Amino acid sequence: MSTLILPATEERPVTDDGATPLSPSQAWGLILIAPYVLVFLVFVLYPVGYGLWLARHPYSYVKLLDDPIFARSVMNTLVFLIVGINLKMVLALLLSGFFVQTRTWIKWLSVLFILPWAVPSIPTILSIRFMLNPEWGVVNHVIFRLTGDDGPNWLNDPSLALSMAILVHIWKSLPFWTLILIAGRLGISQELYEAAAVDGASRWQKFRFVTWPSMQTLYLTCTILSMIWTLGDFNSVYLLTGGGPADLTHVLATLGIRYLRLDEVDMSMAAIVCALPLVLPLVFFMMRRLSR
Repeated sequence: MSTLILPATEERPVTDDGATPLSPSQAWGLILIAPYVLVFLVFVLYPVGYGLWLARHPYSYVKLLDDPIFARSVMNTLVFLIVGINLKMVLALLLSGFFVQTRTWIKWLSVLFILPWAVPSIPTILSIRFMLNPEWGVVNHVIFRLTGDDGPNWLNDPSLALSMAILVHIWKSLPFWTLILIAGRLGISQELYEAAAVDGASRWQKFRFVTWPSMQTLYLTCTILSMIWTLGDFNSVYLLTGGGPADLTHVLATLGIRYLRLDEVDMSMAAIVCALPLVLPLVFFMMRRLSR
């Protein structure tokens, strides 16, 4: 009967102070992780800590609350979140059911559908801004050719400008969330749909009793993550409207830039800190769900 001989483990020497020296693998691990720790400290921890230090004065928050633009920005942020996220995620859920089909023309269409998310934000959103120009923009030109009437002044009306910013945000990020939900649909066993078809289930009943129970956890997780990212999205508003007209379309993500342009750094940091009560509960709830 043969016996298995394990390699002998070499005991590491102990120094005079009782500490055990690092093994070569542990030393290399520390060397390799050191650049990432350094980048995190310099580009993440230090800027966040410095920003909180700048926003430490209570007077900054008193002055911020007295600014009517801040109250308008909070309302715009809530509208942006409630309308933009819900509309975006519902559309992503519906489109995921469309693009999951295996027809050839749908596959080619999905390539075009993903382009808004793949193309950088600056040229695409600025292009939309030029298209919405009331004098020479292509949108009002088409409206005039079709109806004979001048189109609206899209970006000079606060309600229209904020609506356009919400639509741009949806158009830009919709392909990403659609792809995530497509992956969720592909993970559902086809045997469940076959069993439902044998039982005579309609398309709505298949969605209600098979698709949705299998995807509701993924849908909720995507919604929470989308809320976190949307709170930090300043491109859709800043590049399209610049916060105008008259600073009435600012959200919390762009309000800090407004104060920076006015050379009020403490107010800028205070505006960003005011968004933390919205972000931190979402991050906490997100981490709780991912840790299950």
